[in-house]
Amino acid sequence: MEEDSRRPLVTGIAALAVIVVLIGGFVIWRHDPKAELTVTSIPNDLTLTLDGQQVANSGKIDVRPGTHTLTGTREGFQSYTQTFTVRGKNPVSAKVYLYANGPVGVEWGKNNPEQERETEAEAGRRFDEIQRRLELKYPILAQLPYIGPGFKATYEGSKSDPTNPEAISVRILVFLPDGKEKALQWIAGNGWDPASLDIIYTTK
Repeated sequence: MEEDSRRPLVTGIAALAVIVVLIGGFVIWRHDPKAELTVTSIPNDLTLTLDGQQVANSGKIDVRPGTHTLTGTREGFQSYTQTFTVRGKNPVSAKVYLYANGPVGVEWGKNNPEQERETEAEAGRRFDEIQRRLELKYPILAQLPYIGPGFKATYEGSKSDPTNPEAISVRILVFLPDGKEKALQWIAGNGWDPASLDIIYTTK
């Protein structure tokens, strides 16, 4: 009899625990911090996904703190992927601009000249930003191209990290027997560490 009288009490405690968990989860969900992501896209009919889930290709989207990935795709255009980090409730913005890589994209640009001009302007801004970051990362760029005794120094996209637009290789064209040695002396003499540079030596 005593065991039977305890059974409703145990059941009631278990039910109360479930309710507490549900309410607590709801409160946490409601107070889960979200930030506002503002997206601008060109072309305006591209397909946009956020962490693999399709979202509206322009406007405002609620996102939780953490690292997220936006991907834009459209026929006739080069796909674009951008990774960004949300911290707390700080608002973030992203421009997903695609560039034509086929006849369909070229034709779209002709029919949408305003968006085409904005895409070109954005390409210029991105290039300038990358150049500024490169110059900070690689002070040697301020001296390139440079012709020294027995060598010529230039730069190009990184051979060791070809997919990284913010990495470079320093190309040293050696045309005298001691050209490589002179080049290293020139690099060290300017306070740059040769070991920190991706250097390619060529003779032609």
